[in-house]
Amino acid sequence: MPDSEEGFTFKEIRSRGFSCPWHFHAENELILTLHCPGYRMVGDDLTELEAGDLVPLGSNLPHIWQRDEGKPRQRGPVHILIVQFEENFLGRDFWKIPATRALRQLLKRASVGLKFTGKTRESVARLMSDMRSASGLRRLALFLTALEALASSSEGRAIASPGYIAELSPFNQERMERVLRFINERLDQPIRMGEAALVAGLSAGAFSRFFSLHSGRTFPTFVNQLRIGRACRLLAES
Repeated sequence: MPDSEEGFTFKEIRSRGFSCPWHFHAENELILTLHCPGYRMVGDDLTELEAGDLVPLGSNLPHIWQRDEGKPRQRGPVHILIVQFEENFLGRDFWKIPATRALRQLLKRASVGLKFTGKTRESVARLMSDMRSASGLRRLALFLTALEALASSSEGRAIASPGYIAELSPFNQERMERVLRFINERLDQPIRMGEAALVAGLSAGAFSRFFSLHSGRTFPTFVNQLRIGRACRLLAES
C-alpha cells in the first residue's frame, strides 16, 4: 500500500535524465504527459508521445514511456504527472455501492489502456495539475472527480488490441527492457536483428518470436516505426 494519507500515490516527474523501463505492476495508473518527446508503448501499441497525452492504464499492463535520446537535452526536462492506485484503495465495500458502476467499467476498459482527448482531457489535466498543491481529503476529492470525468466520458479509445494478453514474466520484462534500451540508443545507426538477439540472449529465430509476442510487430517494423516518428518530429520542429 502507498504511504500517502490519501491511499494512492501522486508523482510529478521533472527530469532531464528520465528513464521509464518496459515494465508492469499491480497498481492502476493515470498518466498525463506534459512534455516528453519520444514514444510510449502500451501492450502491443506503439505511439508517438504528444503534449497533453492522457492515459489510464489497468493493472499488470506492460508499458514504457521513452524519451528520444536523439533529442537535444536543452529542449527542456520531461514533465509527467502520474497517479498510481490499487483497485481497492478505498476498500472492497466501496465497489459495492451502485454509484461506482461506471468506475468499475472504467477500470475494466483500462485493462488494455485508454487514451482520452477533447474536453475530457482538458478537464482531467486541470484536476491533476491542481493535485500537485493539494493533499489529504482535497487531493482525494480531486482524484475521484478526475475518475468520474473519465468514467462518464465518450472520448476515450482503447490503446492495445482488444485481444491483447500480456506475458507477465519478470525475466522477460528485464530482457525486453534491455532490447528497447539498445534500440533507442542506436536509432540513428544501422541496427541488425542479430545484434538485438545477442542483447536478449536468444537465437535469431527465438528472438524474432519473442519480440513479435511482446511488441505486436516484427523487429524491423518496430525499428522503422520509431525512425519515421523521429523524422516526423524533426520536420515538424525545424
